[in-house]
Amino acid sequence: MTIYNWKNRLTGMCASALMMFFCAATVLAGEREQGAAGLSRDETLRLGERIYRDGILPSGAPLKAFVQGDIPVEGTMFSCESCHMRAGLGSNEGRVVTLPTNGRKLYQPMFTGRQFTAAEQKAFARNSTPLYQAPPRRPAYTDATLADVLRGGVDPAGRQMNYVMPRYYLEDRDMAILVYYLKALSTEPSPGVTATTLRFATVITEEVSPEDRAAMLVPLEAYVRDRNNQAHAFETRAKYRVNVEEMDLAYRRLSLARWELKGPPETWRGQLEEYYRKEPVFALIGGITYGDWRPIHDFSEEHRIPCIFPITDFPVISETDWYTLYFSKGLYQEGEGAARFLTRKIEPAPDTTIVQVVQDSREGRALAAGFQETWQGLGQQPPVTRMLPAGETASPAYLRQLIGKEKPAALLLWLGPESLPALEAIAADPNRPDPVMVSSGLLKQDLAKLPDLARDFTYLTYPYRLPQDEGPYANLAKTWLASRKAPVNDRRISTRTYSLFMLLTTTFMHMRGNHYRDNFLDVISMYQDLYYPDYERLSFGPGQRYASKGCYIVQLTRGASPSLVRKSDWVIH
Repeated sequence: MTIYNWKNRLTGMCASALMMFFCAATVLAGEREQGAAGLSRDETLRLGERIYRDGILPSGAPLKAFVQGDIPVEGTMFSCESCHMRAGLGSNEGRVVTLPTNGRKLYQPMFTGRQFTAAEQKAFARNSTPLYQAPPRRPAYTDATLADVLRGGVDPAGRQMNYVMPRYYLEDRDMAILVYYLKALSTEPSPGVTATTLRFATVITEEVSPEDRAAMLVPLEAYVRDRNNQAHAFETRAKYRVNVEEMDLAYRRLSLARWELKGPPETWRGQLEEYYRKEPVFALIGGITYGDWRPIHDFSEEHRIPCIFPITDFPVISETDWYTLYFSKGLYQEGEGAARFLTRKIEPAPDTTIVQVVQDSREGRALAAGFQETWQGLGQQPPVTRMLPAGETASPAYLRQLIGKEKPAALLLWLGPESLPALEAIAADPNRPDPVMVSSGLLKQDLAKLPDLARDFTYLTYPYRLPQDEGPYANLAKTWLASRKAPVNDRRISTRTYSLFMLLTTTFMHMRGNHYRDNFLDVISMYQDLYYPDYERLSFGPGQRYASKGCYIVQLTRGASPSLVRKSDWVIH
């Protein structure tokens, strides 16, 4: 055969192989695009997610279920997510272990160590030792056996599931949609994850002062360096299985990008999109702005990017958003705390008048909103609100005239330190209410400017741990920060950043290689109360977005160096 003929044959063979490749790729692409029940992939996942998370069927009706054998309930009360968590990787509650329900785990056989005998179970119980029964052995699920366990609670090995698991009533079409969703749930690692690195970013807006910027960035970047410097030691320990829990960190270094936003807030979203387009990240950590966090919050929500503990006085207040975890509700929470305190302090009647004087500023409006929404939520009449133009102070004459006209049971002054001297002038006024309330978040370091004569009837909202109790929690943080030459200032920026990476360290270890954004947040939600600097405690739970849920109400002792005296419990949320 001539070289020419060989060349033609080879060309024909290559063309045929290439054609077969493109045909196979087309088929695979079609399979990826095709969902269940004649729906597209995206529509199937959307409807399946709604069943899994909310207990709502594609028809819009609530999913029906039975618990403890024959007790009917709506799936909105017992959705899959409520036990198996948003990422589908399970949870522990009490002595109940909820197993993963995502496809990668379900469609593999489960062969664990030996099961505890009945005698061993009793022995553990006598010794009051917590016991988690090892998951039973079972073959891999199929679509049919997964449908069986969802409807009847029988696993592929023929065993009945624990009675706490609901049995769901699902038509074949709805079952196909849910099964399709479970097979796709937590299957591929989230964006920002590579074979060696977890990529993060922190967001900083341009109005932040160099001092505050450094107070957040220096410790955060030092933490990333510390973790990466330890990578070799972790790799060695993981290789010899000295500490299996550290294996996750052993193969995942951390990178931290600075996303710096310039210009007015309405331009921030475009800048965020460009940063994310160039380098997708697993999560946003820390970050700081003097303004409203909403543009960053909305960006995180839309792209499903976790955002953990930004430094802001103006978090987004929402009962439904998922992806941003704040330290607290900020100034809004102080107003909320004042409302709850007053319901016990004055036991208001239906005709009780409450007056709040508000500086027309972002800070004043946040405090007023927190108070009014909580106050009315407690069944009280709306307060009388007097808005002072920005830059205007409340003079003694203004306050005397106001309390003379309204005769309020309580007066809230959401104002800055420039209005504090007026309180001395109303100390002896017969119409002066007790209590008068002010915000430590607005006064900041000017608390001591509160006149002595007003301290007996003036109460302050105080969202942090009291100074006299802070020592044991702050000392370790301050030692670490000092060793990294991180600045510490009165705004608690560096100590809150320290709390952030303490949380991150624990979370990375407990993720155990399951690098899914929802799992990242699921793991955090399962922690018990954490005791770090600044806040009395940080507590979590499924769907909770504000870690510090309390606020003290305090008073100042008299004198030039006053102390804070607690007048309420911490948890008043």
